[in-house]
Amino acid sequence: MGDYVIRVAGDGDVDGARAVMLDTVYRDLKSGYVPRWHADIIDPAGHYLRPGRRTLLVAEHVPSGEIVATGGVRDRGPAAPPNPQWVADRFPSGSTAQLCRIYVRPEHRRHGLARALVRELTAFVAGAGGYDAIYLHTDPAVTGAEPFWRALANEVCDERELPGGGQGIVHFELPLPAAVPAPVPVG
Repeated sequence: MGDYVIRVAGDGDVDGARAVMLDTVYRDLKSGYVPRWHADIIDPAGHYLRPGRRTLLVAEHVPSGEIVATGGVRDRGPAAPPNPQWVADRFPSGSTAQLCRIYVRPEHRRHGLARALVRELTAFVAGAGGYDAIYLHTDPAVTGAEPFWRALANEVCDERELPGGGQGIVHFELPLPAAVPAPVPVG
């Protein structure tokens, strides 16, 4: 990845990860911080670093030492409301790995960071086991987000096509990778 390294976030990465996430919800998503949607942004350690079936990855720009991208997995499916009930039913909490907070600072986009994060996150899901599906949603108003996910995932529901337009987001499912077999002891 050249000037970048992707790794599991540690306590020392929390402030940098939070900054990437907050900047994204204000600049790209234009929602600003909304407590019921973004509690994980304020407490990334409690939401991603401590629970066993969750993770937070960061991409560090090595020359500057700055955290420039994030990506997480949580063991929660989408809630209804605000999401359609049938989408929530298809992706129940506990058995659904939700990819979230896959954000890259604008000046570091187009370097393959988002794809690398998705690859590492799906590998985490395979290794964690116990998941039946990988779910994510995106806001198509964010430049580049919808085409990116359409290239990697299968659309489940485009809320813009629902009566009233729903929240206007698009729900996706990624193929679940095969579980990573445990090494066979030798001897």
